[in-house]
Amino acid sequence: MGAADRIIRTLIAIVIGVLFFKGVIAGVLGVILGILAIIFLATSLVGWCPLYLPLGLSTCKAAPAKSK
Repeated sequence: MGAADRIIRTLIAIVIGVLFFKGVIAGVLGVILGILAIIFLATSLVGWCPLYLPLGLSTCKAAPAKSK
């Protein structure tokens, strides 16, 4: 997971958390978005998203080839 992806996920999680605790989102939607925020925060901290593997996605920059 690339740095930009991790930052975006963290920001989204923070926004959802603030909206939830301010009472802007509540009920079932609040719970679902809260779970999503926890998942976003966890994957950004770990640096790996389990959905990227089966979907064949990667937001990491390719490592430069080592020359000998």
